[in-house]
Amino acid sequence: MSTASAAIDLSGVTKTFGSLTAVDRLDLTIPRGALYGFIGPNGAGKTTAIRMIMSILLPDSGELRVLGHASALEAKDRIGYLPEERGLYRKMKVAPYLTFIARLKGAPERGLRDRVYAAIERIGLKGVEGKRCEELSKGMSQKIQILAATIHEPDLLILDEPFSGLDPVSTRLLKDLILTEHRRGATVLFSTHVMPQAEELCDHVVMIHRGRKMLDDPVSSILRPHDSRALTFELLDPKADVRAVAALPEIAHCVRVESRYEAALRDGVDAARAMQAVLAAVPVARIELKRRSLEDVFVAIVAGAEGERAPAAGDKAAA
Repeated sequence: MSTASAAIDLSGVTKTFGSLTAVDRLDLTIPRGALYGFIGPNGAGKTTAIRMIMSILLPDSGELRVLGHASALEAKDRIGYLPEERGLYRKMKVAPYLTFIARLKGAPERGLRDRVYAAIERIGLKGVEGKRCEELSKGMSQKIQILAATIHEPDLLILDEPFSGLDPVSTRLLKDLILTEHRRGATVLFSTHVMPQAEELCDHVVMIHRGRKMLDDPVSSILRPHDSRALTFELLDPKADVRAVAALPEIAHCVRVESRYEAALRDGVDAARAMQAVLAAVPVARIELKRRSLEDVFVAIVAGAEGERAPAAGDKAAA
């Protein structure tokens, strides 16, 4: 893909703070219309990278382009941004605040009031239009800030840890809002250290650890079946006796993992045949080859990086 057509393009971007290299020679190309997750442990450099994309921080070296411009400032009206540090104009009332933000971003005046009120209702906050922002709960405030990032229908939406502090209902509403923006055509980049959120929503994930890019792949390729010697299944009847599965000649052992079961196959057993045997033994709601999760990948990468960093046995530096 030509980088000229990318929504975000970073080449060799580096940012240091004193002796700390927060982002180290980061290359990243995000196509227009994509939905990317930016993952990594806390302190990995995600927020620093996002702040450079937004031109809040300037890189020490490297080049970046945002929506075809050398700086996000040149395309600020086409970008929606939710920073990690939240903030509202606390004395303003909710509807006037959102209207003000929309006008700042160049949203058309025609029908603006109706769009603001419809957006507030869509996130389950009908009736707060006349409340001052300082009167809102933490979760309500966060929803309003997310609306402020999307009210002008941006071409690029960047959300830094958007799910932080939200209850499950609010989290679901936010996921729906992100998907709605994506279906509308917006390019979406959001950072998170909660892997199931990235796995559920994203087309593609980028992982950085200690400032370096460790992963840059489609979710579909990351989560492909990786162990043809094990099955995972969920029971249709929670009271079913899974000992019937463990007793099958095709199965070496069967263990429960959270709400599902994992069954290891004996050597030489065909996976399709084993599936048929399991289906005949117990009522199953879902069965498939065991797949790795994004969390599995995340943990393996971090553990591998920590292992590389660990000093060798007897190293005096370890004393």
